Amino acid sequence: MNKNGPFALLFNALVISFMLAPILVVCVIAFTPENTLTIHGPQLSLRWFKAVFEYPDFVSSFWNSLWLGLSAATISTAIAVPAGMALIRYPNRWSGLLQGLFLSPLIIPHLVLGVALLRLFTLVGGAGSFGWLILAHALIVTPYTMRLVMSALIGFDRSAEQAAQSLGASKTTVFLRITLPMILPGITGGWLLAFINSFDEVTMSIFVTSPSTVTLPVRMYMYATESIDPMMAAVSALMVAITAGAMIILDRVYGLDRVLVGRS
Repeated sequence: MNKNGPFALLFNALVISFMLAPILVVCVIAFTPENTLTIHGPQLSLRWFKAVFEYPDFVSSFWNSLWLGLSAATISTAIAVPAGMALIRYPNRWSGLLQGLFLSPLIIPHLVLGVALLRLFTLVGGAGSFGWLILAHALIVTPYTMRLVMSALIGFDRSAEQAAQSLGASKTTVFLRITLPMILPGITGGWLLAFINSFDEVTMSIFVTSPSTVTLPVRMYMYATESIDPMMAAVSALMVAITAGAMIILDRVYGLDRVLVGRS
C-alpha cells in the first residue's frame, strides 16, 4: 500500500466499491420488512431469513449442496494427493499430458460439461442419481485441489524424509508422519476451495440434477424464474456469508495470496 500513490489508491477503492456494491445491496435488501425488493430505510427485519428456513425446498436443497460439496471435495482430495505426488516426484514424458488432463475441467465450459455428463449418465443409467452427481462435481473441482497440492509439493524439502528413511522408517510411516503434515496446509486449502466451488456450482448442475437432488444454486435459479421477492435476497445473503466464512478459513489455513497468486 505504501508504494501506491493517492490516485492509485483512489482508483483501487473505486474498483473494489463497484465490485462489492451489488453484493452489499442484496445483503441490505435481505433485511427489508416489505414484500418487494426495496431498501426500507433504517428499519430492519429478519422476516425473510425466517421464511427461508421455513421453506422446505430451500432447506432440502441446502443439505443436498452441503453433502454434495463435502463428498466432492473429499473425493477430489483423495485423487489429487497421490496424482500430484506422482506428477511432481516421478516426472516422465507423459507428465505434462497427464497434468493437462487433470486440469482440463478448468478450461472446458461448464455448459459443455453439463450436456456431456447428462448424455453419459443417461447411457449408463445414472441420470438423477446423487452418487453420479457427486462424481460430476468431483470432476470439476479436482483441478483446484490438484493445483494447491502440487504447489505444496514443489520446492518440498525432502531432507526430512531421507533422514527418516535412513533411520529405518517405512515409506508409509514417512508419508504419514513427515510428508503429510508438511503438505497438509495445501491439502486443506485445496479441499476448502473445492468445497466452495462445488457448493456454488449451478451451470453444470442444472443438467445432471433430478427433483430429489436439486442443489441450492439450482433451486435459487428455479425460484427466480417463478417469483422474485426478498426471500431470494435472504438466500443470497446466507450464501455470501457461507462463502465468505469459507474464504476466511482458507486465508487463515493456507493464505489467499498463495491460492490466487501462487506466492509461497
